[in-house]
Amino acid sequence: MSTILRINTREKTHSFEEAGGDLASLGGRALTSKLLLNEVPPTCHPLGKGNKLIVAPGLLSGTAAANSGRLSVGAKSPLTGGIKESNSGGLVSQKLAKLGIKAVVLEDKPEDAGLSLIVIKNDSVEILPADEYVGLGNNEVIKRLWEKYGKRVGVMSIGPAGEQRLTAACINFADPNGRPGRAAGRGGLGAVMGSKGVKAIVVDDSGSGKVSVADPEAFKTANKRWVEMLRGHPVTGQGLPTYGTAVLINIINEAGALPTKNFRSGRFEYAQDISGERIAELIEKRGGKAKEGCHPGCVIQCSNVYNDKDGKYLTSGFEYESIWALGANTTIKDLDDVAILDHLCDDIGLDTIETGVTLGVAMEAGLIAWGDAKAAIDLVKKVATGEPMGKIIGNGAAFTGQALGVDRIPVVKRQALPAYDPRSVKGVGVTYCTSPMGADHTAGYAVAPNILKVGGDVDPLKKEGNVEISKNLQIATAAIDSAGLCLFVAFAVLDAEDGVQTIVDLLNAQYGLSLTPDDVVSLGISVLKDEYEFNARAGFTKIHDRLPDFFKEPFPPHNTTWDLTDEELQQAKDFA
Repeated sequence: MSTILRINTREKTHSFEEAGGDLASLGGRALTSKLLLNEVPPTCHPLGKGNKLIVAPGLLSGTAAANSGRLSVGAKSPLTGGIKESNSGGLVSQKLAKLGIKAVVLEDKPEDAGLSLIVIKNDSVEILPADEYVGLGNNEVIKRLWEKYGKRVGVMSIGPAGEQRLTAACINFADPNGRPGRAAGRGGLGAVMGSKGVKAIVVDDSGSGKVSVADPEAFKTANKRWVEMLRGHPVTGQGLPTYGTAVLINIINEAGALPTKNFRSGRFEYAQDISGERIAELIEKRGGKAKEGCHPGCVIQCSNVYNDKDGKYLTSGFEYESIWALGANTTIKDLDDVAILDHLCDDIGLDTIETGVTLGVAMEAGLIAWGDAKAAIDLVKKVATGEPMGKIIGNGAAFTGQALGVDRIPVVKRQALPAYDPRSVKGVGVTYCTSPMGADHTAGYAVAPNILKVGGDVDPLKKEGNVEISKNLQIATAAIDSAGLCLFVAFAVLDAEDGVQTIVDLLNAQYGLSLTPDDVVSLGISVLKDEYEFNARAGFTKIHDRLPDFFKEPFPPHNTTWDLTDEELQQAKDFA
C-alpha cells in the first residue's frame, strides 16, 4: 500500500503517485497530519482552495488484524481553525487498503456550484455529476449508491449540513449494513468535503488482491494473541459487547462526572432511563440488534441497532457520547426522543456531540425550553432545510452562543466538550485543553485510569498525576490512530503486559520490520509534534489551551473546580 490518489476537484482530474520519503512508513493519522503540515498553508481559509481533505487507512487496515478497520480523515478544521484528524469505522478504510491506496487527497476547489460523485475501483477512478443526490440525507444516498454499485461497497457521504458547509457538519460512512451510523464526526470536516464539491465517494475493491503480509505465520500468531487479549478483557470482551458504549452512562453518572444541563451538575436524575442497560432491555423487547461491529473484523462489537416502539428501525451506532449530548446535557430523558435526534444527525450529517452541546446552548439562551424534545427535534430539522436558525445551529456551540448572546459555552478551540466534566475527570480535562484537535476525549482517554481504573489509578478529582497521564495517552492514541486500530483496544492494551508488543509484532510481521515498543512511542510523539507545529503556524498559542472560565465554578456532587494553570497544562506538550 504505497500509492496516493490525488483528485483535483476544480479540474475534475486525478493522478496517482508513489508515497516516497518520509511518507512511505506512515498511515492513518500520522499520514494525514504529515501531509497537512507539508502541503496546506496553516493560514488558509478552511473552506478555500488551499485546504485539502485527506482520507487515509491505518497501517494495519485491510489485514486480518482484529479491529483494524478504522480510517483517518484530515484537514484544516473550519470549526477550530487548526489541524484536524477525525476517525471513523465503516468499510472505506479496508477497501482502500486492498486497492493499494495509502491516501486519497481532495485538492483545490471547484468553480461551479455542482456536486460530484467519486467512484474508485480496482482499475478506474471516475468523477461523475452527483445531481441526483443533491439535497438528500445520508440514509437515502447510501441506499441509492448500494443499489447502483452493489451492496457492501464502501461509501462516505455528506448530508445537507455538509452541502451548506456548516462547521458542525460531519462525514458519514456506510456501516456493514448500509446505514450511515459511522461518522468522522468532529471538527466540521463535512463542510470541507462540501467545499470541494464532493457529495460522496464510493470505494469498490472487487477484483483486488489481499494486502501483502511479509511474514504470514508470524502475523497469524500475533493476531491470535491479539484476539485473545481483546476478548479476554472485561471491558472489550464483556462490558462493551453487552451494553455498547452507553454502558458508561450509569458508570460516569455514579462517578459524578456526567455533565447535566450544560455542565451544571455531574449527575442526571434520569440517567437510568437513557443507559446502556435500558437500551439492551428495549432492544430485547422491540427487536433490533444488541451488538455488531462498525467494520468487518471487529471482535469487540460495541455497535447496535435500536428500533422504535413499533419495532421499526430508528438508529444504529447509538453511542454513549451521542446519548449524553442529546440527552443528559439537554435534560431530554426519553430514550426514543434521543434516538430520533441521533437519527436526524446521521441523516443530515451533523456531529452528535457538537449538536447536543449546541442544543444545550440554545436552551441556555431560552430559544427552546430545557428538556423539550419536540422543540429540539424541530430545531435540528431546520438545519436540513437551510432556514436561518438552522444555519446557526448547524455551525456549532460557539457560533450559536455568540449569535444568541450566551456566555456559558463549553468549548475549547471552539469545539464542544464531550461527555465527561473536566472538574470531575481532570485527566480528560487536560486532554481537552492540550490536544491539537480542540476538546476531544478520544485524543487521550484519561477516563480509563481516572474512572475505570484501567492502565493505572489516578485520582480524577485532584490535579496530581493527570498532566502526565493525559500526555502519555495522547502519545499512545496518536500511534493507535496511525495503525488504523479502534481506540477501544487501549483498554486491553493498557492492562496487558504484552499489549504494545503485540501491536508491534503485527506491524513487524506485516511489513517485515524490526520495530520496538519505543518506536511506537516515537511515532506518537512525531505525530503530535507535526500537529502542534501546524497549529503554531496557524496562530495558536498557550492561551488557546484553556477551558472557559465557568469551569472554575464548584461542580456538584464533588464540588471540585478546574484548578490547573497554563504552565502546568503546557507540560503535557513537552516531549523533551
